[in-house]
Amino acid sequence: MKTNFVKNPLIIFIIIMLIFSRILPHPPNFTPIIASAVMLNYFTNNKFFSLLIIFSSMFLSDLIIGLHNGIFIVYFSLFVVFSISLLLFKKFNLKNIFINGITSSFIFFAMTNFGVWISSDFYDKSLGGLIQCYTMGLPFYNNTIASTIFYMLLVYFIINIVNKLGNNKIKI
Repeated sequence: MKTNFVKNPLIIFIIIMLIFSRILPHPPNFTPIIASAVMLNYFTNNKFFSLLIIFSSMFLSDLIIGLHNGIFIVYFSLFVVFSISLLLFKKFNLKNIFINGITSSFIFFAMTNFGVWISSDFYDKSLGGLIQCYTMGLPFYNNTIASTIFYMLLVYFIINIVNKLGNNKIKI
């Protein structure tokens, strides 16, 4: 299902849902943001507007929950996830959901935790401090993997249900 962003009100709905997924109470790092960064590549023709959805959702929700020092590395990590998914996510199937869910979650975890280590005073600037930073981030990583795969599977199964119930086929 490739979409035309200019004429599709669904885009505003997606942005609003992504914003609410970040501002409503939820377990840390359990949001559909990374899943969206991966899947929007597959479902859209216009990569610029896909990035616009992701970053506008992030920025608007950051204005509500608070801007932070690590914002650049978080946004850059999402851009890297988005870019790599262009190469990896060629077919929307269960195998690729798991491969891309794990890969994108790992990239996000590795980049953002390195950013925390390099830019904060929480950890020593040594190999031991870097290891400690990654170790302390593991609970967040578990939620990141779980949420990314959960939301990708949710979309996958919704599309399959819609295709079985209706005449309008959504390409998967």
